[in-house]
Amino acid sequence: MTVLEIAGLYVGLQLILTVALAFNVSLNRQRSAVSLGIGEDQKLEQATRVHANQIEHGVPGMAGLIALALVDTSATILHGLGIALLVARLLHAQGLMSVPGRSFGRLVGTLVSWLTLVAMGVLLIVAAL
Repeated sequence: MTVLEIAGLYVGLQLILTVALAFNVSLNRQRSAVSLGIGEDQKLEQATRVHANQIEHGVPGMAGLIALALVDTSATILHGLGIALLVARLLHAQGLMSVPGRSFGRLVGTLVSWLTLVAMGVLLIVAAL
C-alpha cells in the first residue's frame, strides 16, 4: 500500500464510524420524537454528544493522516496513528454511549485521541521544518 492508500483506509473507516454515529442520533430522534435539539431526552443527548465528539476529534485526525501521507510519512507511522485514532474513537463512543458520566472507554478514548492528534501535529511541524 502507498502512504496515500494507508491514509485513505483509516479515513474511510473514520467516515463509516461517523455515519454510524449519525444514524444512531437519527434513531434516537425518531424514538423520542424530537426533530431539533435534544429536548429532555438523555439518550438523545448522549447520542448527539457521541457523534459531535467524533466530528470534533475524528475530522482533525483524518486531516492529519492525509497531511502526513502528503509529506511522505512512513507507512508504519501512518498505520500506528490510524489504528490508534480509530481504536480511541471507538472506545470513546462505546464509553459515552453506555454511561453518560465517567467511563474507562471515555477516559482512554479521549486521552489516546489527544495524544494521537498531538503526535500528528508534531510530525507535521517537523516535516515542515
